[in-house]
Amino acid sequence: MLSRRSLLACLSTTALVGAVAGSDLAHAADKSVKVGINLPFTGADAHDAELIKNGALLAIDEANAQGGVGGYKIEILLLDDGTATAGQYDPAQAATNARKMVSDKAVVAAIGPQMSGSGKAMSPILSQGELATITPSSTNPDITDPKFAGQYRPKGKAIYFRTVTTDAFQGPNMANYYADVLKVKSVYVLDDSGAYGVGIADTFQAQAEKRGIKVLGRDQLNPREADYATTLTKIKSLNPDALYYGGVAQAGVKVVKQASDILPKIIKGGGDGMYGAEILRGAGFPAAEGWYATIAAPDILENPEAAPVIERFAKKYGQQPENYSITAYDAALIILDAVKRVAASGKEVTREAVRDAMQTAHVKTLQGEITFDENGDLRNREISVFRIVKDDKYPLDDVLHQYKYLGVAPQSS
Repeated sequence: MLSRRSLLACLSTTALVGAVAGSDLAHAADKSVKVGINLPFTGADAHDAELIKNGALLAIDEANAQGGVGGYKIEILLLDDGTATAGQYDPAQAATNARKMVSDKAVVAAIGPQMSGSGKAMSPILSQGELATITPSSTNPDITDPKFAGQYRPKGKAIYFRTVTTDAFQGPNMANYYADVLKVKSVYVLDDSGAYGVGIADTFQAQAEKRGIKVLGRDQLNPREADYATTLTKIKSLNPDALYYGGVAQAGVKVVKQASDILPKIIKGGGDGMYGAEILRGAGFPAAEGWYATIAAPDILENPEAAPVIERFAKKYGQQPENYSITAYDAALIILDAVKRVAASGKEVTREAVRDAMQTAHVKTLQGEITFDENGDLRNREISVFRIVKDDKYPLDDVLHQYKYLGVAPQSS
């Protein structure tokens, strides 16, 4: 099997576009299909959602600029699953958005959601409508676990695909990093009560205990509360080596700010909810400095082969991408490839045909060749570890330069 870097070495930007565009791109597309994009553009994670959206749009715009794929122009149905009431993603709104996509027969596939709580709300609806989505960032393993197929994919076929791996690996691998690299002997665990936060904290805690790290306690935070000082002061009295937070930015920003004052010297880390511009912008420095975070994918931004896409992204949108911008770019490549293959087969480009084509994908992307198992999960299970280290040469919210890549987390066992 070729390594990720070996695969990437074979790719040029032209080849990537060609992989999804095909020889017929010289001719203007005379038909169109829609791709839905569902992300939380309102609330605590809005900036990171924008970076994810822009990654997907970059790939789609580039394909459309060359005539579309398989004779089809790709149109976008953009939906916001964040609400002012929730202050972040809102599963009820995500469900509404899923119904809107399903009801529009021109929508043949979707990108998103960003958050697993939205994914749990959307999946049954998408399954009933036979509409496949591909998430560049949602990592809760339950959604694609065959044990929960009756709940999340009642019609049987996988409809929830990912260009990231799941928290069945992200949480445990970070626990291994705490044990093997950071030499943590005791930890206190927090979560933000959301589907993602609870899930990743559960898997981290189970592996930490398995590795002999003493878990001194676990608390659940209300993301809407402003003050976590009582909880953090209690943790201080227990004198743990480390803190682990499972959750996203709405609670995470406050955890970072307040832990800086109350727990200034202990190791602090979390999952990919702690990797993003919203954490940097919301918490600022020096509070955020030194935090560890994982993402459920390779560090694509470190690869020289990604430089042309990063450059095009920065030129088009006036800001640097983050890794999940690139997994969103790759998600769009998967859909473009599926549409192209269905069209080339002579079949009508329906959502059912596109779903089946996505299931059998073998697409060379910026993170290597993407294939899926029968549940829609990415076969590559690499977890990358970062540490926030301030670099004054770059803007505060520049994830590319404020998060320093430390390597691949040790595999869970």
